[in-house]
Amino acid sequence: MSIEGKAKEAAGYVKEEAFEHGKSPESQKKAQEGRDLRNEGRVEDGKPPKTDKPGTGE
Repeated sequence: MSIEGKAKEAAGYVKEEAFEHGKSPESQKKAQEGRDLRNEGRVEDGKPPKTDKPGTGE
């Protein structure tokens, strides 16, 4: 596990959580950017990307 992968996953998580409940298209875009960054970090660390619906806890 790389430090860079962990940092990307953590930063993506924070960005996703901050914007996922926004109704505007801009908020939804930023939440998607956070999900993408989070998944990029997960892949770097050899974990599968999260593909479930955000906020479901699955």
